Amino acid sequence: MSEERKRINYTVVCVSEFAERYGLGQKEAFNFLFEYKAIKFLKENYDIEHTLSFDDALDDMMAICKKNGGMIA
Repeated sequence: MSEERKRINYTVVCVSEFAERYGLGQKEAFNFLFEYKAIKFLKENYDIEHTLSFDDALDDMMAICKKNGGMIA
């Protein structure tokens, strides 16, 4: 599997896990993460983030979203 494919798969799994954690649909989760820069964060920090647990990665993603004005009720 190519490195790009691994990165895409990791991002898809993170979005799915994020959606499940916060009770969102897949598209809703992706749009939220994209709008508040967590997708960009994952892309830029893949080398570190993919070595963490999903719980830690999801915590980091939410921290980035909050930093950029995103909140989930």
